[in-house]
Amino acid sequence: MATTVILGAGIIGTSTAYYLSKHQPASSIHLVEPSPELFASASGFAGGFLAKDWFSPASAELGALSFEEHRRLAEREGGAEKWGYARSTSISLSPASSRSKKRIDLWVRDGASRAEAASVNASVGVAPEWLRKGEGDAVEVISEEGTVAQLDPLQLSQFLLQKCIDAGVHLHHPAKAISIQTDVRNELSSICIADTQSSTETDIPCTNVVIAAGAWSSQVFKTLFPTSDFKLPISSLAGHSLVVTSPKWKREHEKYGCHALFLTSRPGYSPEIMSRVGGHIYVAGLNSATEPLPDLATDSKGRISRSSIETLRETAREVLGEDGVEVVREGLCFRPVTERGTPILSRVPDELLGPSIGTRPSPEGGVYVAAGHGPWGISMSLGTGLVMAEMIQGRELSADVSSLALKI
Repeated sequence: MATTVILGAGIIGTSTAYYLSKHQPASSIHLVEPSPELFASASGFAGGFLAKDWFSPASAELGALSFEEHRRLAEREGGAEKWGYARSTSISLSPASSRSKKRIDLWVRDGASRAEAASVNASVGVAPEWLRKGEGDAVEVISEEGTVAQLDPLQLSQFLLQKCIDAGVHLHHPAKAISIQTDVRNELSSICIADTQSSTETDIPCTNVVIAAGAWSSQVFKTLFPTSDFKLPISSLAGHSLVVTSPKWKREHEKYGCHALFLTSRPGYSPEIMSRVGGHIYVAGLNSATEPLPDLATDSKGRISRSSIETLRETAREVLGEDGVEVVREGLCFRPVTERGTPILSRVPDELLGPSIGTRPSPEGGVYVAAGHGPWGISMSLGTGLVMAEMIQGRELSADVSSLALKI
């Protein structure tokens, strides 16, 4: 089986390596991550909300497949204990009459709430223990039983990576890909990896390369294929977040399940508040498409906006109450987004790689992209990893992702 190098050891890259290792020697798989700290962006700082059917037709099969993969993996590997996998209920505090019918594809462009993609009509619900309701507020349930779930993305990412390493997958960290080499037929034959701590360089013979570098995917493509006129259509969307605790959300409440609360009535700001197993509550929804992408994910720590954090703190106090709310973690991460609003799961046509650069026919070789998931990276992670592994290995795909291919 051809050696595969995956650029980016976030949840998409590790999921791809995990599923690849089921059908080829794990020692033929390499994960490359430049950030000094693993999972320092969206894979570690996302909300961890999972949905089965909140997706547009282009990614509907992938979303449903991934939701089931999350369920199966949690049942098989003890996900409830290891990464806080739990059933959830989605609720909204905005009146049904005020919710528009826009698709979630528009989320990255107009700041819309993900609640607008809910596939069911709202019904009257019961407020979770931690929610402070105002006078006249009515809780609306916007999910069906068994169609949404919750987890801790950092814990899941760490679990997947450890499974890969235990199986024999190679992790190069911190390291970055700096160039590719071709053989006498001008076909991709190896990739040069630079260890950023020791300044040593290593050539890894390979014929398959997967770009799964999240918001940095476009930069990675340009570095490896500098003579190409093609620009990978992936940009970044910055998002601040908080993790807090509240005396109103305790372990004895977890038996009733978690909740994902969407506040949809605020122009330009759509707060998301999610209770997690273990007593934590995640607060986010304040996003910016103008925040410059840092060189490394760990550089985000120095860019946290105090005004943005204070806005989230105010939301937490408003929703959870003033008493006893403590901030556990502040965060800023950069999610990979596309203008079309759906991810890219695709082999890159050889003609886009630049003059005199080719690859072997699939499954012997190829350059692939798996990025651009926007707010759905965690939810779609396992399905993406499974489908990309099948695509790379030339097997039948478990979901129709033809609408997610690169358009040329």
